[in-house]
Amino acid sequence: MKMVKSLILGSAAGLLAMSGAQAADLPLKAKAVEYVRICSLYGAGFFYIPGTDTCIKLGGYLRVETAFNTTSVYSGAYGTQQGAQNRLSNYYTARSREDLNIDTRTATEYGVVRTFFDSTFSWTSGSYAGNGTGGTFYSAAAQSGGFGGVGNPSDGGTSGGSLGVYYAFIQFAGFTMGKAVSQFDTPWQNYPGNNFDGLVGGGGTVTGINQFSYTAEFGNGVSASVSAEDQTTYDQATLANLSAGLVTGTGFAGGSYGVNDRGGSRSPNFVGKVVVDQAWGLAQLSVAAQDNHAAYYGGPETTGHPGDKWGWAVQGALSIKNIPTGPGDTLNVQAVYTDGASRYNFQNLAPQSFAMFGGTNVPGAYQSVGLAAVSDGVFATGTGISTVQTWGMRGAYTHNWSPYWNTAIYGAYAQLKYGNGGTALVCAALAGLGAATAGITTCNPDFNVGQIGLITRWTPVKNLTFSADVTYTNLDQKFAGTIAPTALAGIAKPAAVYELKDQNTVSLLLRAQRNW
Repeated sequence: MKMVKSLILGSAAGLLAMSGAQAADLPLKAKAVEYVRICSLYGAGFFYIPGTDTCIKLGGYLRVETAFNTTSVYSGAYGTQQGAQNRLSNYYTARSREDLNIDTRTATEYGVVRTFFDSTFSWTSGSYAGNGTGGTFYSAAAQSGGFGGVGNPSDGGTSGGSLGVYYAFIQFAGFTMGKAVSQFDTPWQNYPGNNFDGLVGGGGTVTGINQFSYTAEFGNGVSASVSAEDQTTYDQATLANLSAGLVTGTGFAGGSYGVNDRGGSRSPNFVGKVVVDQAWGLAQLSVAAQDNHAAYYGGPETTGHPGDKWGWAVQGALSIKNIPTGPGDTLNVQAVYTDGASRYNFQNLAPQSFAMFGGTNVPGAYQSVGLAAVSDGVFATGTGISTVQTWGMRGAYTHNWSPYWNTAIYGAYAQLKYGNGGTALVCAALAGLGAATAGITTCNPDFNVGQIGLITRWTPVKNLTFSADVTYTNLDQKFAGTIAPTALAGIAKPAAVYELKDQNTVSLLLRAQRNW
């Protein structure tokens, strides 16, 4: 009996020992999973990045659009193949685009630290240009190293895909550092009520510009900003060199005077603004200064150069919210004056040159053409820079018919003058072209542009909008008489006589956009 009892106790002890050993081998209890938490500090859509005190928001849109009577969904039929109005012109141009933005914010003892990044992925149909021998080439393929000559897709790629970086900036303690919308711009940038990108009459850096800015908030919606901004082609119009041999008949017939002859950057653009943003609306005053720094009169540096000349711009803007015509109705207007800084009027996506062809009643003339070019200044060998003056305005009234429908009527106007010195330089250069320009009876490079448009939007469900936007543009150019350039191969225009005449065009933009 004692032997049996001893055996049972021994077995039990052995089992307990084995169990203890196995328990020691088991892993420790797993930590609780840290789920994503909503961050309510900065509005809807923000979440805490797990394990941090930083909030993040993802956003963007997917857009599908088709523009009629333009080779770009940005603008109208102002030049190149579309301005030619012939068999090389697109009846329509299509684009699909995905936009992705990432917004992060962290509360610190110095205030909120914010980063913002916005990129786009686009696919846009291209256009065909003539090669002068009976063939064509496709623009999108040429840009991607495609086929060289006859427009046969089997010879190379026909990609129209592109990647864009719109914004990439840091905000901290009132400072903005990186690629952001210029401090000169209004909150609506190029869009007082429209989708059409090419409105004149004000500044516009829709896709951002590198800057170092500081904004002071004074309370009650009053703020002031100062900024040093990258001097790029976003803000620079042509600095035209009109020296002998640089102005040609074919170049003039394509809407350019001489060649762009800017030198390397010497100074950023300096910008300041004051804003009052309250419940009734917004008022803003912006100023900008730009150094116009040319390269050389000729190829080598021994040919000399003109001295630098500063340009400037001033802009006022007014927005009135919830006007009596209906809930949410708005009126946005702005006006601008520039001297040697024309892009603050003819903004980044607006046309910078015009070569618009049409019909004619002049005996012996093949067609008519309207010609104009935007410049910050002009010069020729031995002269200084003669700056160009402009003024312009644009605005829109938006009416909400219902929570699902709204319509905006919008318009813009801009005037550009070369002044006595600039006009004399341009006309002297044109007179030196002989027979090509001998038919010009009035030489005046000044011009006006007027635009008016109507857009209607339908939003059947939240964040999904369909729109139709039609825009009329008139070019009031000041040249008179005729020109006789040699053949313009890229747009298939023959060597012939062309009447210098005002022109107009109409564009239509259809868009579907889903914001998320």
